[in-house]
Amino acid sequence: MMPEKKILVTGGTGFIGSHTVVELINAGYTPIIVDDLSNSSPQIINQIEKIAGVKPAFFKFDLCDSKSTSEFISQNTDIHGVIHFAAFKSVGESVQNPLKYYRNNLFSLVNLLESFSGRAVNFVFSSSCTVYGEPELLPVNEEAPVKTAESPYGNTKQISEEILRDTCTANDKLKVIALRYFNPVGAHSSALIGELPIGVPQNLVPFLTQSAIGKRGNTTVFGDDYNTPDGTCVRDYIHVVDLAKAHIAALKYMENTDAEGRYRVYNIGTGKGNSVLEVIHAFQEATGVDAKYTIGARRPGDVEQIFGEVGKAEKELSWKAELDLPVMMSSAWAWEKYINQNPM
Repeated sequence: MMPEKKILVTGGTGFIGSHTVVELINAGYTPIIVDDLSNSSPQIINQIEKIAGVKPAFFKFDLCDSKSTSEFISQNTDIHGVIHFAAFKSVGESVQNPLKYYRNNLFSLVNLLESFSGRAVNFVFSSSCTVYGEPELLPVNEEAPVKTAESPYGNTKQISEEILRDTCTANDKLKVIALRYFNPVGAHSSALIGELPIGVPQNLVPFLTQSAIGKRGNTTVFGDDYNTPDGTCVRDYIHVVDLAKAHIAALKYMENTDAEGRYRVYNIGTGKGNSVLEVIHAFQEATGVDAKYTIGARRPGDVEQIFGEVGKAEKELSWKAELDLPVMMSSAWAWEKYINQNPM
């Protein structure tokens, strides 16, 4: 019988975290969730069980609490790997409240790394394409310079990557893969888990679905005067299930790579950009629902366009995005209808 491989998933009841927990179970791992539930619902644990047939272990505490973090890690000596999602993630909010983001996103990471000091562990970090700022060349690849961030949120991802790289150099037992995501959207095909923003959604697709179901007014398109084909911002949208599977691929890569003290980064996206208006029209076509929108002013911190070169992940991690924009939109809508009938 194969030994149990326990994977600590911080922020595991969140949008990407919950989908990754499902994929971990599907791949034969034993996920352990730590989350402070500041931006998620405890009901997600039961939803994961409905999908995967296994109820993951769950512990509620704040990773910014160094004592709680250290005690938890010291009591769980058989943790094989870590997938670190726990962070605040709203670009707009980070511009308005930068210290909230620096404290939460950086303290939690440092506490985790200090708690694992001297232990062999495979560490997957939830990074972001925001580290590239406004890229000079598209598609942007992993060799592109990390430019001045457009927002405090983006800067926390840049600083976190630097912290991980330096720690990896100092601790040869630590292996790290930072996954630079593009824009995750969609929901699990069961419609039992999906993006569950607290308050007004800051991202396009959850606002779009909430607007379409009648919870919100028109979706605001922030600017239509950018230098893009239709004037609206362009992003690389990736289905959250494809993104979740990339974390499994990253863990398996580190398990099968002998070199220690390695720090690697990978773009995780589809390699294709879609504008805000293209996404809205794709939603209308995939669901048959009229999505009303209003053109507004540009939003501080928004990059004009970004999409990624993803060949490195395809080659080295043997991973590739498979689900297209219509599937992203139809699954997001199925989730919205489910959560409208089954509030959490």
